[in-house]
Amino acid sequence: MSEVKHIPVLLNETIEGLNIKPNGTYVDLTLGRAGHSSEILKRLNKDGLLIGVDQDKVAIEESDKRLSKIASNYKLVKSNFVNFEDILTSLNIDKVDGVLMDLGVSSPQFDESSRGFSYRYDAPLDMRMDVEQKLTAKEVINTYPEAELRKIFYEYGEDKYSASIAHNIVKSRAVKPIETTFELVDIIKRSKPAKELKKVGHPAKQIFQALRIEVNNELNVLKETLGQVVNHLNSHGRLAVITFHSLEDKIVKKLFKELTIVEGNRTNFPLVTEEKDYILITRKGIRPSESELENNHRSASSTLRIIEKK
Repeated sequence: MSEVKHIPVLLNETIEGLNIKPNGTYVDLTLGRAGHSSEILKRLNKDGLLIGVDQDKVAIEESDKRLSKIASNYKLVKSNFVNFEDILTSLNIDKVDGVLMDLGVSSPQFDESSRGFSYRYDAPLDMRMDVEQKLTAKEVINTYPEAELRKIFYEYGEDKYSASIAHNIVKSRAVKPIETTFELVDIIKRSKPAKELKKVGHPAKQIFQALRIEVNNELNVLKETLGQVVNHLNSHGRLAVITFHSLEDKIVKKLFKELTIVEGNRTNFPLVTEEKDYILITRKGIRPSESELENNHRSASSTLRIIEKK
């Protein structure tokens, strides 16, 4: 397999935002190819520790090669980040000084055609982050009822043609199973009017996003993981989250607001004395610079939000 370069998104902003202590303990819950983790490890002394987590065994192997050239004070764990608390327990760790979650699919996963994440390559319908799990995009497309497909496409993909796409998928699979990404792309294109196909952007993007979220249970896993992480931050420990679409960003923004802002109303607001345990470091989400957008088009939809435990 040829090496595929992965450019970490919002790298400088994230590393600066984590406010890394040289002797601290930091967790990268979305290790990928160690783009962010490499920079974290460079800033730790021998008393510091980096923990990298990824459910993709290839990512673990490639990151190990890269990080070993920098230092040895790191541990890599193959797991879904929803197992955050179990991972800490297994390492006899209770609190950490920083956690990073980069919720984008890594470039190698997109560019490795056999993974089936991309509508630009003809490949088996897969989309599993963890290739050892059972559920694939092929199973979703070929077995889910039409109403369920429509709901997934509309809620996770926000595609206004979800109903016609779901209907045409069910019609097509009645003739023969839908096996590949290009077969699905053809159905999506047939389900949209000509004026829609002329718009900028690939017509299958939203449906592929929806499928990926469903296959990997991404939104539910995100909610559960965020709830765990904030309870295991040391004083002045920070959580940095990079999102790539509005569904993820709404979840992160809502939780961060709940943890940092006291809500009042016309009758009780002057009397509110409650103090929150967390500080919002990013009042507004941080977006990529113009230079980053020029060098890495995949950063275009990214937003960084950071919270700190008091």
